[in-house]
Amino acid sequence: MQSLIPLFLIAGAAVGVEIALTRFFAVASWSEYGYWVISIAMTGFAVSGVVMVLGREAFLRHARWLLPGLPVAMLAAGGAGWIGVTLNAFNPLELQNPATAEAQLVNIALYYAALFPFFFLAGLAVSLNFVVHAGQVGRVYGYDLLGAGTGAVAALLLMFLMHPFLLVPALLPLLAVAAVIAGGARWRAAAVAVLVATEAAVFALAAPRVNEFKPIYAPLNVPDSRVVAEVLSPRGVYQLLDNFTERLDTDVSNNAGTMGIAAPPRTFGLYRDGSRIAALPMGQPSAEHARASLDAAPYALIDAPRVLSLGGAGGFRAAEALALGAAHVTVVEPEPVLREALLRGLGASPAPAPDPRVAVSAAHPLTVPGRFDLVDMAGDFLGADDQNRTAVTAEALARFLSQLEPGGMVSVPIGIRELPVYAVRVLAAAQAALRLAGVADPARHVAVIRSAWNLRVLIARDPFDAARVERLSAFAEERSFDLSYAPGLAMEGREVWNDLPPVSLESTMVEQGGAAQDAVAREAALLLAGTPAEDAFDRSPVTADRPWLSPLVRLASLGAALARIEILPQQEIGLLVNVAVLAQAIVLALVVSLLPLFARGALRVPAPVLGRALVYFPALGLGFLLIEIAFIEHAALLLGDRTSGFALVLTTMLVFSGLGAMWAGSVAAPGRALRLAVLVALGCSVLALFGVRGAVLAALDWPWALRAALLCLALAPISLALGFPFPLGLDRFQQEGPSLLPWAWALNGAFSVVATPLANLLGHGMGLSWLLAAGMVCYAAAALAWPKERS
Repeated sequence: MQSLIPLFLIAGAAVGVEIALTRFFAVASWSEYGYWVISIAMTGFAVSGVVMVLGREAFLRHARWLLPGLPVAMLAAGGAGWIGVTLNAFNPLELQNPATAEAQLVNIALYYAALFPFFFLAGLAVSLNFVVHAGQVGRVYGYDLLGAGTGAVAALLLMFLMHPFLLVPALLPLLAVAAVIAGGARWRAAAVAVLVATEAAVFALAAPRVNEFKPIYAPLNVPDSRVVAEVLSPRGVYQLLDNFTERLDTDVSNNAGTMGIAAPPRTFGLYRDGSRIAALPMGQPSAEHARASLDAAPYALIDAPRVLSLGGAGGFRAAEALALGAAHVTVVEPEPVLREALLRGLGASPAPAPDPRVAVSAAHPLTVPGRFDLVDMAGDFLGADDQNRTAVTAEALARFLSQLEPGGMVSVPIGIRELPVYAVRVLAAAQAALRLAGVADPARHVAVIRSAWNLRVLIARDPFDAARVERLSAFAEERSFDLSYAPGLAMEGREVWNDLPPVSLESTMVEQGGAAQDAVAREAALLLAGTPAEDAFDRSPVTADRPWLSPLVRLASLGAALARIEILPQQEIGLLVNVAVLAQAIVLALVVSLLPLFARGALRVPAPVLGRALVYFPALGLGFLLIEIAFIEHAALLLGDRTSGFALVLTTMLVFSGLGAMWAGSVAAPGRALRLAVLVALGCSVLALFGVRGAVLAALDWPWALRAALLCLALAPISLALGFPFPLGLDRFQQEGPSLLPWAWALNGAFSVVATPLANLLGHGMGLSWLLAAGMVCYAAAALAWPKERS
């Protein structure tokens, strides 16, 4: 029996390189462009299946040399593709300028040209193994999935040891090993020679770099800039910068000088994957600027508060709170590198000196015990870690409200320099939170204060009375901040210090007038009155089921978004990337579905069987990824880290699905086994649909290892069940015609391309629950499409 270890290594290398390329885009460009890698990979797999359908007999005749030859070809293609990717001059900012967009579209096409050959050859190698071992479909599929899971783990472990720009060269040797095992002496020599030549070319010609538009680029290239510390992990590449441009990023009044208040201090800048996530102190954190900052607003309303600070801002937030009169500060810092900096320092930045009035809590923000007068979110909290977004969901804000003492409040920051509507979504979440807390009239419990660039939503346990509104007005007036909303505050005739005109996709011009405007004031009044504005932007509350503040553009307004793309911020471009990838994926899926049907003699099976196959295999490709992506989002909250959540869900589902596929190869009654597997998968999905949120919240304070074990234990049954349908279907459908086997592989791959962008759009637009529900529908459809038994 021929060894399937080469297939295991090929699958591992393909998935490992795919993950490595997504990390490359995150560091060198924006993480949104990692969708392209997934799209290119699955496109390669899908096209390879079509080619195998059309040339099945020829591939079988030459399988003896193709089995070792394909990994050697992959090795060369992988090295060439990596060189091409790193030399690509793509600049995403130029996509937003019609004059420069055409050149960037060419660069996107060059990414596809560079990477497609590698993934096409990988798909060809896998589909050839299916054809050669047609009698062992379950075993082949199992080795494929187990190899893919192992490759994912290998890539993630390597991230602890090396920079993402070195990951692809580090993973390519797996292909040489595959060729050595699959072939004879000549292939062994060829594999070693190609490996040496490829690695030499990669290190001589590849030029991975951080693009000029990344926030780290300018400070990294100012005179005398130094990287004083670096941390490598799957979460990202952390770099601590020392240069004259790095200052504490806080919103301070223009009147600070006349108030006799010092400017914010110089700091180190901490960057993750090229984006600044915090300022770290050069000595002990200074708070001389605190009284002039926008963040001081709630401290003007509460005397000597006990504070729960979400995010430590490198130690500055606790120092500021104490300077503003806090009696005690409990700091919760979910981001692990920032938490380590608070406790032990980072590089040249020392840890803040111990203070009996300050406690650093390891609890998750959603499970911190105790009662507080103020729950105060640090200004950089939302940008410091992807998972921090869950703290501004309506459910999270309602929990914080439940922890307040009488007179207490929650203070939530949001940037408005790009789109004021982000503040409106936070305000909508605050309104929903107050309703969850049993407040009949939320409009009496919120106030909004802002500068030109940032805003604070203050959510009070008790209604704002006239005295508090007057104190807040005086605070804003002294510092030239704008009080955009407070109960009973008249908007008409009020002087606006910081002009904030509304931004609209429907208009080609920003509204201008003689007087300064306050777009947030207009929006807040409408929202809290129950009549929110309706246009291209989504103003619904952020919820646990839809925990994303962006994108804001409604799918129905994509045309307007494309017409005004130059005004959209980076976080909105991800939506357009998703839609573009989805459109491309749908075209590919149609081609893969229909092309073999028009190739004379390629598929010699009855039309009813083709119809069932056109339902069965696309449903599996869609269903598996829809369920997987939903679990990845829940796992990210459970583990406090998207990368860990992604890695553990991907590995667990691939490994247990691989075991299920191997088990499927030995069942005596495939139809009954399929129905049982689908019932198990549907039952697990229903349990997750109604119970996953509560289970995650209940486990958030467990040790990380226990949470990871819980996740694996919860995913094992459904993953095992999901491993059955594909090999069972391959085996059953090929009985109608051997040519169906590679076509089925192509269909599964093509609709997997569709699944990733579709899942992102569906999750952001409708919620995570809809992903699970859609996945369940797909598997039910597959069960109904199972071929009728022959009489």
